[in-house]
Amino acid sequence: MCMNWLVVGQIMPMNPASSVRGPKYVIKRGKTPVLTAEEARQLLNSIDTSTVVGLRDRALIASMLFTFARVSAVVGMKVDDYYQVGKRSWIRLQEKGGKDHAVPAHHSAEEYLDAYLRASGHGGDKLAPLFLTTIGRTGTLTDKPISRHDALRMVKRRASAAGLSAKIGCHTFRATGITAYLENGGTIENAQAIAAHESPRTTKLYDRTCDEVTLDEIERIRI
Repeated sequence: MCMNWLVVGQIMPMNPASSVRGPKYVIKRGKTPVLTAEEARQLLNSIDTSTVVGLRDRALIASMLFTFARVSAVVGMKVDDYYQVGKRSWIRLQEKGGKDHAVPAHHSAEEYLDAYLRASGHGGDKLAPLFLTTIGRTGTLTDKPISRHDALRMVKRRASAAGLSAKIGCHTFRATGITAYLENGGTIENAQAIAAHESPRTTKLYDRTCDEVTLDEIERIRI
C-alpha cells in the first residue's frame, strides 16, 4: 500500500510490491469468554434483587443472555421495545446497521423485566429508556439511559461478586446464550436468526459446544 501510494504520487514509476499477497487471517473460533449454564445461573442468582438496581442489573443481563443481543442494542431499548403480542411478550432490538430485530421474550427474561418495571415504576412511559442509570450510589433511578460502558462495569462488578472470571464482558452473554441453545438441540440456522447475524459463519464463532469433544479426543493421546 505504501508503494502504491508512491506510484499514485508519481514518486515511483511502478509498484515493485504489486505481486505480494499478505497472509490470510482466518478465524474459526471466537475468543469471547463463555459461561457454562451453571455459571450463568450462579451469576443471576447472586444478584441482590431486594433493590431496584439489582432488579435492573438482572434484567439487563438476562436480556443479553436470552436474546443473543449486543449490549448496545439492549441498552438502547425503550420501554415500548418490550411489548406484548397476544399472551406473548416480545423484545425489539435495533441491531448493527440500524436493523430492527424482534425476538420472543424467554420466560425468565420476561419474569425479570416485569419485576424490574414494577419496581422502577416507569413502565407506563413508552418512550422512556428501558434501562435507567442511578444517582451515584443512592440507588435512585434517573430518567437517563445506561450506557454500554456503564453496563460493562456493572457486569464486571457482578461477576466478581459471584466469584467468576474477571475476563467476563457483555459479549460473554451473546456467546453463552448461543452455546447453551446449540447444546440443547438448537440449529445454527435458528441461532443465526435469533442473533441477527448475516452469515452462519459468524454465529459459529460463538459456538463452544465442540470444546469438550476436542478435550476428550486430546485425552486419547496416552503417553
